Parts: sequence; structure tokens; C-alpha cells
Amino acid sequence: MTLHIGFLVFPGVQQLDLTGPHDVFASVSGTQVYLINKTLEPVKSSSGLWLTPSITFADCPQLDVICVPGGIGVGELMEDEPALDFIKRQAANARFVTSVCTGALVLGAAGLLRGRRATTHWALHHLLDQFGAIPVKARVVQDGNLMTGGGVTAGIDFALTLLTDLIGETEAQAIQLQLEYAPAPPFDSGTPDTAPKAVFDLVWNRGEAGRAIRTEIVKRAAARLNP
Repeated sequence: MTLHIGFLVFPGVQQLDLTGPHDVFASVSGTQVYLINKTLEPVKSSSGLWLTPSITFADCPQLDVICVPGGIGVGELMEDEPALDFIKRQAANARFVTSVCTGALVLGAAGLLRGRRATTHWALHHLLDQFGAIPVKARVVQDGNLMTGGGVTAGIDFALTLLTDLIGETEAQAIQLQLEYAPAPPFDSGTPDTAPKAVFDLVWNRGEAGRAIRTEIVKRAAARLNP
């Protein structure tokens, strides 16, 4: 049986949030992976890489897995009613409802995190509870059929974890080996807990303006869910 897995693609998407797990899922025989948007017009990712949707909201079949990646474009996506409606329709019958990085905030805006354990990028993790989520600081968090991955590179970990449920641990490990996924970073600066304070402060201060914008959008999105 074909597995149907779909990623939302939108202007300002963080391409690695999408392309990391996309490579993992596309390695599974008999899997159809879609890039989904309102139209088939190419969209520009946050890094400048152009991505071309393969199917529209209107034409997309029922997905086994729906995944919302993050990126600077999630602000607009959190207030995009057609996109939120599509996510909610798919989530009603999907085997798994998932996100990578700040894509979790979009799931929250769609009302899909209430009472559920979830994670997101460390810099915006504190916003999850505004959607009624139970914030958990972990690389990958699963709560029933909801699975959320942390920031950016966690997308690969998320995809391999999900494959354990979809095709079994042995096959998931085989794909990990095929992709030679064996991280050995040159620095231990990948989390706020391990990064030197000077590095943390640099990243935190650089992101101040973006955090302020997303914080206001989250407030508005949460208010719409709880009028």
C-alpha cells in the first residue's frame, strides 16, 4: 500500500525543515511525497532556494502523514485561513499529524495542540502553551498521532522516529545507514544548554525582532481559538 506523505510549502519556509525529512521519507519504497500549496507556483524559501509545489490543496488526496515545516513564513501561515482549513481537514483522518521546528505554531493556530505534548525551536518554545499545548523540551516529541520535531536539523531525527511506526525499526535504521546519518558536529553549541553564553547571547539578540513579531501573531492566533 502506498504511503501518502505531504509537506506544506510556503514563502519563507525553512528549506532544511522540509528537505531533511523529505529525503528520509522519499527513501521508502512505495511512498508518495507531496509538496503542497494553494497553487503550483514556485515559492522562495528563507534561504533563497526556490521550491515548486507538486500538488494543490484542492487536489491533494487524504494523507497518511501531514507535516508542517517552520521558517520565517510561519507568521503569515498562522493567519492563513485556507491553509489552516486544509491542515484541519487533513488532520481529521491522517495517521500522523506532524511538524518540524516552528511548524508546531501553525498546528497550534489550527487548534491541534490543545492538551497535547509538543516541542518546537528553542527560541519560541515558550509560545506553545498559548495554544493549550504541553511544552516538552526534547528533540522529538510524540503524543498519540501527533509528532513534533525541534529546531531545523531535528527534522531528520523526527522522520526516522516516525518511520519506526510506519515501516518498523529495522527498515528505519536501514534508511539511516543509507543516508549515512551519523552526526559529528565540530562544536557542542547545538542547544542553549551547551552553547557558550556569548554564542547564546549573539543568537538570542539577533532574533529579537523576529521573536517579537511572531509573539504578537501567536497572541492573535490563540485569541481566535479562545474568543
